[in-house]
Amino acid sequence: MQHYLTIIGFFVIIIILLVNIVKIIKEYERAVIFRLGRVLGTPKGPGVFIVIPIIDKIRVIDQRILTLDIPKQGIITRDNVTVDVDAVVYLKVMDPLDAVIKVQDYITASSLISQTTLRDVIGQCDFDDILSKRDELNKKMKVILDEVTNPWGIKVNSVAIRDVAIPDVMQRAIAKQAEAEREKRSRIIISEGELQAAKNMAKAAESYSKDPAALRLRELQTWAEVAREKNLIIVTESGSRGTASDLGTALGATKKIQQKPEVKTAKEERRLTELTDDIEKIKSILSNIIDGPTS
Repeated sequence: MQHYLTIIGFFVIIIILLVNIVKIIKEYERAVIFRLGRVLGTPKGPGVFIVIPIIDKIRVIDQRILTLDIPKQGIITRDNVTVDVDAVVYLKVMDPLDAVIKVQDYITASSLISQTTLRDVIGQCDFDDILSKRDELNKKMKVILDEVTNPWGIKVNSVAIRDVAIPDVMQRAIAKQAEAEREKRSRIIISEGELQAAKNMAKAAESYSKDPAALRLRELQTWAEVAREKNLIIVTESGSRGTASDLGTALGATKKIQQKPEVKTAKEERRLTELTDDIEKIKSILSNIIDGPTS
């Protein structure tokens, strides 16, 4: 019985030794080995390698791209606007040996230097630049971080400013500025349209001055449009001026206006009164013209 226990104990010791001696490193990992406090050559991995228990100490470094989330930072810009800005940094360990020897905790160090760099870069620019030149700020931060972390064996792949939060007062000011800009563009478009219309009218006036018949035709067309819209009969000068037919036409127009349905608004009532007065004036003029020759 004691013999079997000895054999079992021997196998247990062998298994423990194998577990502590044989190490397996994954494809994206590297192992820095310290033997009696000194770095042993280059980092090991990937694959299987052997270490001496108690004597060797290993530090495993992940060489995949690491994502650092920079929390919101309250920052005052160069033009004294308070903003809350957060960002994300993507970095990778290029030299595991430097990442272990030259910095105590490369992840914490990279995170803190990223926060400081974000504050410095945002504090040196205006608020409008944060909104319009975000790509330039990202590149500037990347260059600064790369210079700082390069001695640690770390490569900064990219930096991205994610969110820019501003106070409510500033949001209202930006909204007013945008509204003023839209109003400005609208006024410019209207003025350009009026200028073009004035040019076209000047050309039309010049053309009508050379052809009175065309001017008369345009006048008649305008009267026809007014009559069609208001359901009126328009009395114009003609060769039969002073005849009873003109007066009858005017009377007919007056009758048609007076027989219109009851108006519902004060504006329509005023308009009806003006049209009635105009017709009465036309009747008076035509009556004088007709009475003149007979007398």
